[in-house]
Amino acid sequence: MSVIYVLLAISLVVAIIFFAAFIFSVRQGQYDDAYTPSVRMLFEDELVKPKNKKVESEE
Repeated sequence: MSVIYVLLAISLVVAIIFFAAFIFSVRQGQYDDAYTPSVRMLFEDELVKPKNKKVESEE
C-alpha cells in the first residue's frame, strides 16, 4: 500500500514539473505563430457557394 503513495507523489511531482515547463514556454513566446500571418495572403480564399439556388432564381 505504501508503494501507491510513493507512485502518487512521484506522479504529482512530474505533473507539476510539466505544468511549470508549459507555463514557462507560453510566457517565453514558444507558441507564438509569426509565420502564418505572413503567408496567409498568398493563399486564395475559397469561393462561397450559395446555400439555396431557388432564392437566386427568384431575384
